[in-house]
Parts: sequence; structure tokens; C-alpha cells
Amino acid sequence: MFDRLKSIERRYVELYELMSQPELSTDFERLQTLAIERASIEDLVAKYRQYKQTVTSLEETEGMLEQGLDEEMASLARDEIGALQEQRDMMIHELRAGLMTRDPADDKDVIMEIRAGAGGDEAGLFAADLFRMYARFALARGWQTNILTSNETGVGGFKEVVFEIKGKGVYRTLKYESGVHRVQRVPATESSGRIHTSTATVAVLPEAEEVEVAVDLNDLRVDTYRASGAGGQHVNKTDSAVRITHLTTGIVVTCQDERSQIKNRAKAMGVLRARLLDLERQRQSQEVTDARRSQVGTGDRSEKIRTYNFPQGRVSDHRIGLTVHNLERVLEGDLEEIIDAVAAADEAKQLGERVG
Repeated sequence: MFDRLKSIERRYVELYELMSQPELSTDFERLQTLAIERASIEDLVAKYRQYKQTVTSLEETEGMLEQGLDEEMASLARDEIGALQEQRDMMIHELRAGLMTRDPADDKDVIMEIRAGAGGDEAGLFAADLFRMYARFALARGWQTNILTSNETGVGGFKEVVFEIKGKGVYRTLKYESGVHRVQRVPATESSGRIHTSTATVAVLPEAEEVEVAVDLNDLRVDTYRASGAGGQHVNKTDSAVRITHLTTGIVVTCQDERSQIKNRAKAMGVLRARLLDLERQRQSQEVTDARRSQVGTGDRSEKIRTYNFPQGRVSDHRIGLTVHNLERVLEGDLEEIIDAVAAADEAKQLGERVG
């Protein structure tokens, strides 16, 4: 880690010298590029220099204590050493965090998509369980949850449910939830008591602003039709449901939960922008293979990330080998232990990749 910090400090000094060269005074584009790079590491360099001063002060105080002091001065020195050691340890933690690559989407709200996978009606019920789990987790954090579109199974489950969660640091917290979730339990309709395995896929997409994703209206085909399913008598009387097809990518988004066609279209466009942003982020991630290797899992929706085992009352996250025996609490939205453990493992891997 410290070799990496020394290298960053050397680069900071080099940038200062480059920006001081007279020939750059008229090359505004080059000067701006160097200034942006320098600003991006300035805080980290300042913390590193402060750390080095703290270590120097600690070594000097320890040296004074070793040379022999009267009891009163020795007591003061020991107190100062303890304070300096605590400050040093805290700064090491801050420096480690500073070396991490921050995802610019971390502070964004999210659109989550949960779809029933293998397992028929039981998979749909599991998808509904996952939706309730995330909704309760969001509620406990003071976040807002709003269903954008859903397709129910008729037995209390979801074939698909798409919803947004708004709040502080939502994507940073939930971004590792993407992947295949698996449940093992005895369905209520199973008379023999045989355990079934069903799956559901979860996708967590950072919400995209209009300025981030330019959508050419000529690339869209918009169809309207009469909504079906739950929602009141209006669903069969007006063409309020909206289906938007992005012709370039083939992405199809539908929304029928609102009475208003205008509102359904706005929600569908929000989901479409999020999916297009997700495609672009995946493309960039593929280009930066080292970053992909440093992540806990690939974030791919086909990757099995977690198993919820009812007979044993356990939840296992396969990416980090974590098992907790509090299944009921997890499904009630108590996800902090798992989410924090996955995030910590990812941070450790990224840091090891960067400084190893």
C-alpha cells in the first residue's frame, strides 16, 4: 500500500512541475488535463503527508521515552504515544479507503428488476419474497420504494416486478445484489414434503438522468394497449398500458400500473434509460478487465450468488463463503450483515489488486 502511496506522491510533485513549465501557459487544454489529474489525488497526498508526520512524531516520542524520563514526563509521553498510535491507525484506514476506486454511480437511486426463474409458481412466490425483503430493508433505512411495473402470477407471486428505490447511497448499498438467488423449501402444495429448488434473478441498475443517456426518439417504437390484471376497472377500458421497444438494442420495456398513459410512458422511459446505462457500464467493465477481476463476483445476472435454505434456516452467500442462520430475519429485511460482508470482501480484493 505504501509503495503505491509513494508513487502517487511522486506523480503529484511531477504534475506540479509540469504545470509550472512556461510552454504550457498557452496550452490550456493540456494544462486543464494536468490540473484535473492533480486535483484528483491532492486530498490523498495531503493525507499521506499527514500520516508521515504522525509516524515521525510517534517515533520521536518513543525515542524520548527510551532515553529515560522522570515519571511525570514518562507518563505524558506514554499518553502522547497512545494518542499518536490511534491517530496513525485511523489514518491508515483513511488511506486504504482513498486508494479505492469510487464508483461514480454509488450515490444514485436504483431500479431493481426481480424475475421468477426456474420453479414455476414457487419461483414466482420466491420473487415476491425477495421484493418484500428489499422493500422492508429500504423502509428500515428511510428510503422510498415505488413499483414501476409488475406481472403477477395469480397465486400471490410475481413473474416480474420492477421498482425504484430512492434514498442516500442506495446503489452503493445494493449493487452487489445482482445475480441469481436460489430458494430451497417445501412448497405449500407439496403433500410429500419434498424440498424444491427454485430461482429468481435480481438486477440492480443505477437510475440514469436524461443527460447521461441520450435516447433518439427515432430509435423507439411505442405501442399502447389495454392493461390487464389487477388494478381496478380502468384496466380494460383505456389504452393506458405502454410498451417501448428500443430498436437499436432490442430492449423492450412495458408499464401498465398507472391509470395514465403519460405516467406509464414516463416510468417506462426511466427503466429504458437505466437499462441502456447498464449496458454501457457493462461494456466499459469488459474493457477494464483488471477491475472486473477485482470484484466480488462478476455482477452477471446468470451467476448464482445466494441460497435461502428453509429446512436449515440458513442463508449462504456463495461469493464469499458466508452462511448466516437467521433466514426469517433476512427475509424480513435484515440484510446488513450480508451486504456489509460482501462489500468488505470486494474492498479487500480491490485494494489487494491495486497495491499487491
